[in-house]
Amino acid sequence: MKVKRIMSNTATSDLDKAAAFYGEILGLELLMDHGWFRTYGSDENMTVQVSFGTEGGSGTPVPDLSIEVDDIEAALARFEKANVPIEYGPASEPWGVRRFYVRDPFGKLVNILQHE
Repeated sequence: MKVKRIMSNTATSDLDKAAAFYGEILGLELLMDHGWFRTYGSDENMTVQVSFGTEGGSGTPVPDLSIEVDDIEAALARFEKANVPIEYGPASEPWGVRRFYVRDPFGKLVNILQHE
């Protein structure tokens, strides 16, 4: 048996908040819309990963979700323009990433990162 895909699911009563955060700010494409369940994604090939930790590094809490981007400064500008509070960073970490934390509209702590 081989794991082909891992999907993160979040319960919400307001799907439009997901569209604004994950679709408009992060630029993910709406891949599936059943009306009651929407999936956002990208056509990028990604490595299947599940992470576990006692902290998020540099004394931060463990994020609920990590999203790697190709341009951290552009991502930061999008979140700032949308008035999404930055909870940590931006910071260049000793393990070779530049990152910042935000909360999505559902309270999930999201680590936005780029490898340096």
